[in-house]
Amino acid sequence: MDHHRTSASTSRRTLLTATAAAVAATAISSTPAAAASDTATATATATATGTSTGDESVRGAGRERLKRLISRMSLEEKVGQLFVMRAYGHSATEPDQVDIDMNLKEMGVRTAAELVAKYHVGGIIYFAWAHNTRDPHQIADLSNGIQRAGLAQDTPVPLLISTDQEHGIVARVGKPATLVPGAMALGAGGSRSDARKAARIAGAELAAMGIVQNYAPVADVNVNPANPVIGVRSFGSDPQAVAGMVAAQVKGYQGAGIAATSKHFPGHGDTKDDSHYSLPTIHHTAEQWEELDAPPFRAAIAAGIDSIMTAHIVVPALDPAKDPATLSKPILTGVLRERLGYDGVVVTDSLAMAGVRQKYGDDRVPVLALLAGCDQLLNPPDLPVAWNAVLKAVRDGELSMARVEESILRILLLKAKLGLFRDPYVSHKDVDRTVGSRAHIDAADRIAEGTTTLLANDSGLLPLSRRTHRNVLVVGADPASPTGTTGPPTTVIAKALTELGFTATALSTGITPTQAKIKEAVAAAKGKDVVVVGTYNVSATSPQRTLVRELAATGVPVVALAIRNPYDIAQLVGTGFGASVAAYSWTDVELRAAVRAIAGHSVPGGKLPVPIQRADDPAKVLYPVGYGLTY
Repeated sequence: MDHHRTSASTSRRTLLTATAAAVAATAISSTPAAAASDTATATATATATGTSTGDESVRGAGRERLKRLISRMSLEEKVGQLFVMRAYGHSATEPDQVDIDMNLKEMGVRTAAELVAKYHVGGIIYFAWAHNTRDPHQIADLSNGIQRAGLAQDTPVPLLISTDQEHGIVARVGKPATLVPGAMALGAGGSRSDARKAARIAGAELAAMGIVQNYAPVADVNVNPANPVIGVRSFGSDPQAVAGMVAAQVKGYQGAGIAATSKHFPGHGDTKDDSHYSLPTIHHTAEQWEELDAPPFRAAIAAGIDSIMTAHIVVPALDPAKDPATLSKPILTGVLRERLGYDGVVVTDSLAMAGVRQKYGDDRVPVLALLAGCDQLLNPPDLPVAWNAVLKAVRDGELSMARVEESILRILLLKAKLGLFRDPYVSHKDVDRTVGSRAHIDAADRIAEGTTTLLANDSGLLPLSRRTHRNVLVVGADPASPTGTTGPPTTVIAKALTELGFTATALSTGITPTQAKIKEAVAAAKGKDVVVVGTYNVSATSPQRTLVRELAATGVPVVALAIRNPYDIAQLVGTGFGASVAAYSWTDVELRAAVRAIAGHSVPGGKLPVPIQRADDPAKVLYPVGYGLTY
């Protein structure tokens, strides 16, 4: 394990010095400081590169110093800077044996430190499934160990440590870190100020753990209710509303001292296919793309976005060759660089996804991505194959050295802007002060209260009264926690109701309840005053519809609580529920907020950020954008 509990030196993130108390007053920030034992190394590196502060690095002198640093790199070091790779294990040097085995199997190295030493990778991405994110102090130690490995190279270069911490249904770091509402919940809240505060909380906590590049916010405009991969990860279906939220979150994350990443360019919101498993096609015309998909990316660029992630999608209107956008020069260079004027870092979506691997082999994909205009090559399925393919392309002249160095300079400029050359380390003191602070958790709860959306309330069933509906049964889906640290949803809902003075019991019936489980739920409803059913992406053939119908047939009032997509209510029309609420995610922060609204301890303030079409006639709208009841 990598422990640094010595006194902290002056931090690289001067914007993150406010106390937790100031967070509650909206000045949400904190400063991960360097461990004193590592400061000398960081200072030596800054001296060697000639960079001292992020501000200096973007001026002419700093840029020239970084160019000189690049000139001292070997070809192998240069190629390595282009890659962002996974590494299994909770420690950079002493992972568990199972993680050593996975690293050896997939990359031929034992540890993250060996990965950096052998391949000179410019970044590491954290995943919960790779055992990188056990707890905040472990994450900080892992980050420090990785940065030490970067500075131990012949050419010392710190790393961009990244993760997908969108919040809502995609989050890698869980409790005790603060989980804020996800994108569509924030879209329902409609407050750009809250969106910015949520990002600033999240950014400050990531920074304290040494994670300096977050693959958020999602800039996709979700205009297809059947979208299997975006959905509630999007702020909504209105391009201008999404643009405003994206810009707010960019400012929030980057105001907290980390790099934000808008994704997935040129827009993944109108697809029925998941690019993890296939290659989707977006059928928008060029004019439709400009109207529907472009505004959030334009807003992100105007807000100073540090990085933009590509999509593994085909957009024939933008590239008739029908290459995935990640590999398309007309899209990445022609549209993103030249038409939109973006000159920041472009990172691919994961190169392990099927969407980018179907047309070309794993040796061609990274080369084609660089030729198209990408800078960072994220998580290839076989790093040795990808790394050697890029090396060969440079040696053979297919990739010019100028093209490679152009991307490296963008990457190093971002590292300098983030202050990594001056001080890449974090301290446990700042983890304790920042991550999961009471001020952050309280702020997240307050923000969440404005997102819960009341869609139906027949006969004024809600808010529930403890006098008439004290005895509550909670049933429904219990999907796995996005982080592995929260839930299960039925238990969280029942506990929150109990804390508010109700008598609540939980019965998990699952996403596809069997007839036996439905029968068990119906029996459990007898004698109860009300049933809360947590629904999860209800389809026309889902047995969740049968569950709601049979519970309602008992005569006990039913509250349908959509814990993911708000579209569930369209499939539940006619089942007899008494009230319907949308929470937009099953993380604790959003479920607690939904319970407070159901129980009348807060007023449901959320308004639909997407339209809900009728299930029997999708051409007709059941509930329009902006719809939402209140008390």
